[in-house]
Amino acid sequence: MPLGGGILSEGSPDPRIYTNGRWLRWDKLERESRYIEFSFAALCKRVVELCPGAMSIASYEKKEGGYNKVFIFTMNNASRIVVRLPTRISGPPRLTTNSEVATIKYLQSKTRIPIPKILEWSDNSTNAIGSEYIIMEHAKGVQLHQLWPAMSLEQQVACTGAIVENIKQMAAIDFPAYGSLYFDNVDIDSALKYSFTPGYVIGPHCGTTYWDCEAREPRYYNSAKPNRGPWFDPAAYCSALIDVGVSRLPPMDASVNEKPSFHGAVAEHIRLLSFGRDVASELIEDPRIEKAAAPILLHHDLHKRNIYVLEEDPTTITSIIDWQSSSINPAFMHANDVPDFAAHIPTPDEDYQSEDLPAGDNAELCNQAFIAGVRLLMPKLYATWELDDDVARFFEYCHRTYRDGAGILRQVLMDLANRWKELALAGSCPYPLPTSEEWLAHREEYKALEYAQELKKFVTSRLNTASDGWVPTDAWKETLEDHKKLYNEFLQNMGEEELRKVWPFDKPCSVLAV
Repeated sequence: MPLGGGILSEGSPDPRIYTNGRWLRWDKLERESRYIEFSFAALCKRVVELCPGAMSIASYEKKEGGYNKVFIFTMNNASRIVVRLPTRISGPPRLTTNSEVATIKYLQSKTRIPIPKILEWSDNSTNAIGSEYIIMEHAKGVQLHQLWPAMSLEQQVACTGAIVENIKQMAAIDFPAYGSLYFDNVDIDSALKYSFTPGYVIGPHCGTTYWDCEAREPRYYNSAKPNRGPWFDPAAYCSALIDVGVSRLPPMDASVNEKPSFHGAVAEHIRLLSFGRDVASELIEDPRIEKAAAPILLHHDLHKRNIYVLEEDPTTITSIIDWQSSSINPAFMHANDVPDFAAHIPTPDEDYQSEDLPAGDNAELCNQAFIAGVRLLMPKLYATWELDDDVARFFEYCHRTYRDGAGILRQVLMDLANRWKELALAGSCPYPLPTSEEWLAHREEYKALEYAQELKKFVTSRLNTASDGWVPTDAWKETLEDHKKLYNEFLQNMGEEELRKVWPFDKPCSVLAV
């Protein structure tokens, strides 16, 4: 059978290749990491077999996100089928697919959350299709992001309330450990399975944070062994976060990175992570943080594109899709997470009365509805919003030091050390306050980091790219030209060596146009 099972016309792009966009940084690596070797013909054959009443595929649409390749097949009887294939950067092989399906099936058995029916799945790439896959019914309704701009204020607030009701059902489930859900027959070491209910186990966290699967960020396990769970208390979970930070550090004698000097030497990252481990151990003893550490399962990426509603009544939720990497975390890892339909984040102690907000500001009112819903209906989640921002920032950044720069975690630790007593934390902060000389050195490094971050924001805004330099394919050549012009503009005021240290993307002449 031909590559496309007869539905690919001559000259059609190879469905295995990523074609949705290009990157201004590490373009070849990014595209190669999203290539999936599989049999499109076998996939088409299986889709037809799984669709009663259909004899053939009338058409298909390929959609590509950051981690998956998605095909939407329209059958000759007008029914629609969705197939998701994970790329190698989506998470650990087999576990990512097994966990996504197990999470969906578990929620379908325990809640009323509308999730499309799974028709067939495989976490073994040695199948006839040649890839792990999930085949499911198409979501009912219309994507919320298509209708949201035209919805009235009353509809937007009512829709926000309906979404909160669905989140509440997830948040109400109690779990005995942190990690990811799997079927009890998942192919992993039995020592890594915690049985808590018939048919399901909690096992290693399948989020990309804990695995060596990111295209641009290799892991090094020479100093810290993989620590992926499951974990049974906040102390073990926080220790794993620090181990993640350590695993991102290359050997001190390796010449494997081109980080600028203000990013911090590996030895400094090691020093900060060591203090971070001590600080985490003290923080989790605090009753307020312990209260905010309840194991909670939430959707990993809840936004308007993953929510479907009735077209004739957009306050009715018909489907929530894309459950990949949704795992059980301490609630404090979701501190101040607010979906895009309620994007403004007020402080937890603000009064939520509508008269205090600008008249006609729908975003503020939707945020008010969301926050009030969480406060009234989800005490486990709301407890995290009562944490001080400096505490929440520590958990957010403690494992990202080599990604962000040493100055970021150092600043977080300094802020905690300065406010330790003000925050009514027991004892003294394990991180010592810096000397005047250390403070001056940190300030200069931090200013350089801030400049690099502001430059990145400016460049991505000017070029209209994603933060990682992603550009839609149809805008690629024009963006390349604009990138080159912008780079040359900065060269008029900076030396090239200095500019290369802070420029967020590859040197323009090194990025291929084709």
